[in-house]
Amino acid sequence: MDLRIFTEPQQGATYDDLLTVARATEELGFDAFFRSDHYLSMGGEGLPGPTDAWTTLAGLARETSRIKLGTLVTSATFRHPGVLAIQVAQVDQMSGGRVELGLGAGWFAEEHSAYGIPFPAKRFGPLTEQLEVITGLWGTPVGERFSYEGEHYTLVNSPALPKPVQTSPIDPSRAGVPVIVGGLGPKKTPALAARFATEFNLSFPALDQIGEKLDGVRAACREIGRDPGSIIMSSALVLVAGKDDAEVDRRAAAIGRDPLEVRGVGIAGTPTAIVDRLGALAELGVSRVYLQVLDLHDLDHLELVASEVMPQLG
Repeated sequence: MDLRIFTEPQQGATYDDLLTVARATEELGFDAFFRSDHYLSMGGEGLPGPTDAWTTLAGLARETSRIKLGTLVTSATFRHPGVLAIQVAQVDQMSGGRVELGLGAGWFAEEHSAYGIPFPAKRFGPLTEQLEVITGLWGTPVGERFSYEGEHYTLVNSPALPKPVQTSPIDPSRAGVPVIVGGLGPKKTPALAARFATEFNLSFPALDQIGEKLDGVRAACREIGRDPGSIIMSSALVLVAGKDDAEVDRRAAAIGRDPLEVRGVGIAGTPTAIVDRLGALAELGVSRVYLQVLDLHDLDHLELVASEVMPQLG
């Protein structure tokens, strides 16, 4: 089971705050540091204000050496796919090949209006075309040109540069980075994941729905002749750990969550309870969990998981 740290900087974090957590993530042995890609807080002032996801990851690429870095997830409404392909490829080079791209359709209308970003009513079509453009640009051999004509994007005679350091996990003959697609939709999202994704992610699902949703992705893979075992299944869930119940309750209160509620929906409880929850997820086929850390100043929280949970996972 891979454990990754997942942060929500739009709720209030500086780059230095994120750097501190990323360094702890690396030093404590977690697999990756991920962040959301949002420009507006969801409750509260969000001071000192948002940090741009790919600017942040570029900095962290030079100040870490082992952990994977990525977004969960970048909104397709924020950037033209040609620009995003350049950004991600550059950060992959800056990190020595440690970047992963989570890409989604976008959903938070208020952050778009707050910063003057168009928010189309229909977003699945643009997301599909973004995945086609981005993977097409990366996968075009050096010296050749890439053109694309879709309903939403048109590219003409692009040199398709720069290239990521990594090769595509789906087609190792082509340049690319691991792509993460996620969502709770029953048909379109699994089909998109089967076509493009190295990893399918369920963010904050109802625990009793996970098996059904993962089965849908496996079926979508089989429909296009892809081995269902070739796609990583992951989930993002809030983390509230404590050495005892009192510490769990304290940490839940610190992030404004009800202790009983969070035990039912998240990775929450004592180390023994957390190991049991992770084991239940593994039985469903989940092999990677993103631990949503909402109190970025509580580094003891991460240390507890690293010292008391990770050694029990094998």
